[in-house]
Amino acid sequence: MAGERGRAMRPEDLTRLFVERANAGDAEGMAELYTADAVMAYPPGQLTVGRSAMLALFQDMVASRPQFRAEQPLPTLRAGDVALTATPSADGHGTRVQVVVRQSDGSWLRLIDRPEAI
Repeated sequence: MAGERGRAMRPEDLTRLFVERANAGDAEGMAELYTADAVMAYPPGQLTVGRSAMLALFQDMVASRPQFRAEQPLPTLRAGDVALTATPSADGHGTRVQVVVRQSDGSWLRLIDRPEAI
């Protein structure tokens, strides 16, 4: 599970881990980067709520074997155990943004994800 795959010990690690796991076809590992009650604004115009729903979404996504490119993160904004992370999309059309929260073990997970923000 998460311990075997590695944890995000900095908010910025989440994007890298997501890309690595997506490219490896690891839908379960992708879902583990989110809190159990996380909300993602995806597919466009819809919400995916909860880690179980995200797992199903990611399983469908990786079935087509997409390849993601790492994107350079913007500076992270932190307020205690909450942080805002963002990356400009590689195609130059918008910015991806996430609210992430520190867990009791010191690792970080995504709580709110807007991967298609403009």
